[in-house]
Amino acid sequence: MCLEEKFAERLAQLRTQKGVSAREMSLSLGQSTGYINNIENKNSLPSMSVFFYICDYFGISPKEFFEFEVSNPTKLNSTINDLKMLTPKCLENISAVIKDLKK
Repeated sequence: MCLEEKFAERLAQLRTQKGVSAREMSLSLGQSTGYINNIENKNSLPSMSVFFYICDYFGISPKEFFEFEVSNPTKLNSTINDLKMLTPKCLENISAVIKDLKK
């Protein structure tokens, strides 16, 4: 699969997770109503500046956009931020649960 296809699929995946339509996202980015549809249909790619706006829209970094093995980077970031607020003991317990789930 080429990068353009991966980009289009990733964009659709993240948009769906956010629960917004392609039209709504296009307008939120200040673009025409069909802008995101054109990208998702592999008809175009965003400019670099719009790509950065897309990442901001999802609350992720450009690096996280291309980490295709992470299915929900927004949720992962939110969870990491929550974990930072836990006491060391609670963090240790959560770590043990995660290790158990991975088995």
